Amino acid sequence: MKIDWNKYMAQTENENLPLRDEVFNAMRSAILYGDMPPGTRLPEVALAEDMGVSRTPVREAIRMLEAEGLAQIQPRRGARVAMPSRKDMQDVLELRINLDEFACRLACERVTKEQLENIQQKMLTFESAIKTRNLKKITETDGDFHNAIIEAANNERLLQLTKHLREQVYRYRYETLKNENLYERLIGEHRSIFEKIKEGKAEEAGREAGKHVEWQQAVFSEKFE
Repeated sequence: MKIDWNKYMAQTENENLPLRDEVFNAMRSAILYGDMPPGTRLPEVALAEDMGVSRTPVREAIRMLEAEGLAQIQPRRGARVAMPSRKDMQDVLELRINLDEFACRLACERVTKEQLENIQQKMLTFESAIKTRNLKKITETDGDFHNAIIEAANNERLLQLTKHLREQVYRYRYETLKNENLYERLIGEHRSIFEKIKEGKAEEAGREAGKHVEWQQAVFSEKFE
């Protein structure tokens, strides 16, 4: 799949960063958002040509990605996108469990009619995406559903915290959603969470949200066994 590097490079074009950092940020985003899944080769020449830069900033960016655990460099075999580690997964998803539980409880108390309709629409859009079997679309719409709940909590600090995690969570969500056997259960759990929020059952909604993430955490952990 051809990557739109202009989109990723444009994210930092006004920050006056060294070219190495711009390339690093672009590649990092492409990895975290699933455009470069684990195992993807990182050939310096091809990447430099596609991004319109020389090989030097690409080489330096790959080393930075390696330091962050997002790339693996093997002698004579080149670099590839790394598989997320168990520790990274545990750290990110532990936070997400607690933040999602908290967001659901707050949403039960504070959600507006428009926000509730938005959550429902995001839920239905995810279900429609399932039918397409387009993994990127499924991953994005799954995230949209959870983000709509966080927005309905109407807590700016919570919103800021979850934005910092959003890219990392996307990566684990993308890997988990490769398993199509999970889709029916995900649909059912989304509907259950939505109904609990709609009914204003804060404790039940929080528990449902926590169990939802814990189950996905267990599924993802199987990749390390």
